Amino acid sequence: MYPHGPQAGDGPGVPEARRRALSELADRLDPTSIDRIWIFPPLVRGRRERGLLALSLYRDGSPDRSLVSLRYTAELTGKGVEYSSDLVEEGDAGSDRLPRVIEGVARRSEGAVAGDPRLVAIEGSLELFTGLLSEGNDEH
Repeated sequence: MYPHGPQAGDGPGVPEARRRALSELADRLDPTSIDRIWIFPPLVRGRRERGLLALSLYRDGSPDRSLVSLRYTAELTGKGVEYSSDLVEEGDAGSDRLPRVIEGVARRSEGAVAGDPRLVAIEGSLELFTGLLSEGNDEH
């Protein structure tokens, strides 16, 4: 798909893609169930980008967390933005094992990440999630 190899920052990408992915999470999940979000730098090639968000979610009264990932692709076309995503339940893990599990999620992402993730602690706070959503995209 990327003839010269995927790289972060190789073009403008799709500036609103990450915000759209975060909005989708708010539509599909209860933001107060989110413990942490790992935001991986997107792979950008021209006006296309692929990205990955990984989340740990609180489980009712359990110290373990459910893990989900949202992989997205976006492209700026002459007709607007084409966007698609896939929300995947990755499994459950103890909170002490999350960093290692997230590394595995990144390895299985089939080249959809361009570096180490930014970790954002939401800790069930709607205010923190809304603040993240209002940030928009970080720099690619």
